Amino acid sequence: MKKFMKEFKEFAMRGNVIDLAVGVIIGAAFKAIVDSLVNDMISPVLGLFLNKNFASLSFTVNGAEIKYGAFITAIINFIIMAFVIFLLVKVLNVLSRKGKKQEEAVEAVTTKKCAYCMSEIAIEATRCPHCTSKLNE
Repeated sequence: MKKFMKEFKEFAMRGNVIDLAVGVIIGAAFKAIVDSLVNDMISPVLGLFLNKNFASLSFTVNGAEIKYGAFITAIINFIIMAFVIFLLVKVLNVLSRKGKKQEEAVEAVTTKKCAYCMSEIAIEATRCPHCTSKLNE
């Protein structure tokens, strides 16, 4: 049992699991904000055109109530959440690409090619370590 608990503790304390937990908590909090935006701001504005609370729109078929207003509200919530996640991923990808370009720029400056054997060598080298040719400055 001790081994099992030790393995579980190692699993739970790994960085990815903690990051995922933080992401879920922030996502739930963000969902509450989006729900409030749709229910308290967008639905009432749409309700102005219909002279009715948009989320409460429904019709009845053989005693079953079909709440299409609530369904449309859920679709609006989903679209807003998907759009915000898309923007977040897009920004993270741009930042990631900028970081990679800066790393590549640093690597390109630290090496050069030998004019004689075309080997890649340190930029400070005055002699090629591969062919021992003396390099021109």
